[in-house]
Amino acid sequence: MDSLSSSFLPKLPLYTKTTISTTTSAAVLPYISSVKTEDKTQTTTTTTRPPLKKQPPPPHATYITRTHHPKKSSEPPSLPATIINAFDYFINTFIDPPLKPSLDPRYVLSDNFAPVDELPPTECHVVEGSLPPSLDGAYIRNGPNPQFLPRGPYHLFDGDGMLHSVRISNGKATFCSRYVKTYKYEVEKEQGFPVIPNVFSGFNGLSASAARGAVTAARFLAGQFNPLNGIGLANTSLALISGKLYALGESDLPYAVKIDPNGEIHTLGRRDFNGRLTMSMTAHPKIDGETGETFAFRYGPMPPFLTFFRVKSDGEKQPDVPIFSMTSPSFLHDFAITKKYAIFNEMQIGMNPMEMVAGGSPVGANAGKVPRIGVIPRYAKDESEMRWFEVPGFNMVHAVSAWDEDGGDAVVMVAPNILSVEHTLERMDLVHASIEKVTIDLKTGTVARHPISTRNLDFAVINPAFVGKKHKYVYAAVGDPMPKISGIVKLDVSVSENDRRDCIVASRMFGDGCFAGEPFFVARQPENPNADEDDGYVVVYTHDENTGESRFLVMDAKSPNLETVAAVRLPRRVPYGFHGLFVRESDLNKL
Repeated sequence: MDSLSSSFLPKLPLYTKTTISTTTSAAVLPYISSVKTEDKTQTTTTTTRPPLKKQPPPPHATYITRTHHPKKSSEPPSLPATIINAFDYFINTFIDPPLKPSLDPRYVLSDNFAPVDELPPTECHVVEGSLPPSLDGAYIRNGPNPQFLPRGPYHLFDGDGMLHSVRISNGKATFCSRYVKTYKYEVEKEQGFPVIPNVFSGFNGLSASAARGAVTAARFLAGQFNPLNGIGLANTSLALISGKLYALGESDLPYAVKIDPNGEIHTLGRRDFNGRLTMSMTAHPKIDGETGETFAFRYGPMPPFLTFFRVKSDGEKQPDVPIFSMTSPSFLHDFAITKKYAIFNEMQIGMNPMEMVAGGSPVGANAGKVPRIGVIPRYAKDESEMRWFEVPGFNMVHAVSAWDEDGGDAVVMVAPNILSVEHTLERMDLVHASIEKVTIDLKTGTVARHPISTRNLDFAVINPAFVGKKHKYVYAAVGDPMPKISGIVKLDVSVSENDRRDCIVASRMFGDGCFAGEPFFVARQPENPNADEDDGYVVVYTHDENTGESRFLVMDAKSPNLETVAAVRLPRRVPYGFHGLFVRESDLNKL
């Protein structure tokens, strides 16, 4: 960006876009110690972190170098854009610089949290075992990957969505990384600088919020973007809804995507279910594999704070069910369904205007609020049958599963309870989540809770065929600390409440300096109704910080140590991210 002709403003740096170059030279993943932006093409200042262990790197280890290029355009930014960008720079430098480590991009984007560039379909090498035929399809994982290195405050949740996919066919694997081409991504790519403010990090404190609100309004009036076209990142998860694959983020409508036979990823566009979905939706919809229906919700800062809805198997969205009995805005990231009910947790995290006035985030924990669990029939036409149950100290970010018991007179939900909820958004390294089994007697109104493990566990999944039904096994990620995942455990939730032993029945730790993402369970015989619940594979991306190598790992879900079935060395590192999905070949062919 050209500098503003003024006697009191410094030379303004360009917003820089990230690209990655690789070579097969022996090296290790660099540690990003600082991010510097100037008016010319440059390289981020880095220092090389020595390996934790003396060992030669693998033959395909990648040497990661970050280079930045200004927008290639024959036309300079317009005068309004130059003035607005100058004000934005002033805010980031003087009014609201990134003082907290949790909002400092030099800290948040260090090591394997650093963004990568897109990668076209690239053949991979199976370095251990072999890929079983039941894995023909694609494993895709979503996560934040900022298009531009941020100059002001940045939260991990604020990055543009990037999909990392392993396409598997006949025992061979192809890897591809592509941005979800959201409206935000396309607008900012065309402009050459960030336009839409960061939701989680851009509005800390009254002065910063007012200043960035003014900048956002100025960008809208200058025609730089239209919020009616969406402001979301689509960086959280994926879901196969009525035969269509979507990338999801809870601040916007879903974006349809598809994967070609050669592994290429395409964004097809923003979808509103034929005009019936006018606002955002959760990034964690629940799909009933038996009926093909999708159940979802949205939440927001204005009444109704919660809205429940479903989508029929043919893709027709049904009318909204607004829930006015939730009387204050709560951070509702996930929920659960049974065959009869939908279950929500009104937790202690919500909108906190007073904290924002004091210089904090507008979203925070309210220690005086008593969490509640809400239960509503999943085919409810209105909220008249919604029931709320106070559950002190229960704060659920992610749900694992739920089912009906006693002929529908009770519901059971399995979910990690965040024991240190005040750290959820700013100090994830201090968060400890204990998975609990919560039983609600709908006749008496009593709530019973039973911890099933003392480990710090989250990002837990089950066999997708058991959504809404009683099941036995859970596969959960071990935080060390979160959001880094040092291993995967298998839990047996059928253990009696009277049995005080830990429910972990299998465990796989990845070793010193090696971390992973969320696991996903893939059934070996999905069409066999008599197959064991745990007859299948647990798949995950791993990253070795000692060597800089990332792998796609396939583990035997039945084995006591979750033994390796196959390991695929990826052509480039995969940054730590959020949620993933396996899509079978038959479903990919219908997209």
